[in-house]
Amino acid sequence: MSKAKHLLGKIVIVTGANAGLGFETTKYMAAKGAEVIMGCRDLSKAEQAKKEILKVNPKAKLKLIKLDLAHLDSVRRFAEEFKANYKYLDILVNNAGLMMPPYGTTKDGFELQFGINYLGHFLLTGLLLEQLTNSTIDARVISLSSLAHQWGDIYFDDLQFEKKYDKQKAYGQSKLACLMFAYELDRRLKNKDYSIKSIAVHPGVSRTNLFRHLNGIMKILIPFVYPFTQSAKRGAQSELKAIEDHTLSGGEFIGPSGFKQFSGKPAVVSSNSISKDKKKAKHLWEVSEKLVKIEYL
Repeated sequence: MSKAKHLLGKIVIVTGANAGLGFETTKYMAAKGAEVIMGCRDLSKAEQAKKEILKVNPKAKLKLIKLDLAHLDSVRRFAEEFKANYKYLDILVNNAGLMMPPYGTTKDGFELQFGINYLGHFLLTGLLLEQLTNSTIDARVISLSSLAHQWGDIYFDDLQFEKKYDKQKAYGQSKLACLMFAYELDRRLKNKDYSIKSIAVHPGVSRTNLFRHLNGIMKILIPFVYPFTQSAKRGAQSELKAIEDHTLSGGEFIGPSGFKQFSGKPAVVSSNSISKDKKKAKHLWEVSEKLVKIEYL
């Protein structure tokens, strides 16, 4: 089956579809004939992104549904609206994210990065599991992690960084959580004999608006790292490989294959030992279920 035919007629959700990696992924899949539901917090920005895609591809099938991952009720409303209009879902791309902002909390009281990058997507995936199981073939859940998964751990004694906020550690925790979730989700899906595949990805060091909150030493280092970075379009290739590669069986981590995984052609890459800790992943899953009030798999 060709890549184009693989996506033709597929129903796809992309969170954070109006900018960066999400925009590039949405534009590509729409060009290949998929119907893409753009889950975005700011509908005016999403409408502008939709117009940009339609300029290039007037036949693109795009639908906007408001999704604020910093508000669990918004996640639930998004899922309800989707389920009211679609009986199945072929591909869920948990793409939206936030990187190293000043300390803040979501409307439900979670540290912003943990809440938006991880918990909102954990809930969304569970709410849409039935639609994913209704897909006829090869349904996939793509979870966006980061090289930053190596920056720390899962701090169960202070998940929300209420004792002392370290935005770099908090970002690392959120992206490690996304990766551990992708691995654990795949194990649980296989244990239930579901055909859905869970695949984690990272974009290397891609030039997106995620960098807007950087300061201090991180900002000083940007000029030195810049030669090894890549565009958002190139960074999105990891997501697209995870979506289109039929040789993947689920449970893989896809990222750039170049220098230190900063940039380059997407390939199956390694992750650190903590990310593969099954006991810790099981505990994270159970804690997450309690935090967002859902149980699945």
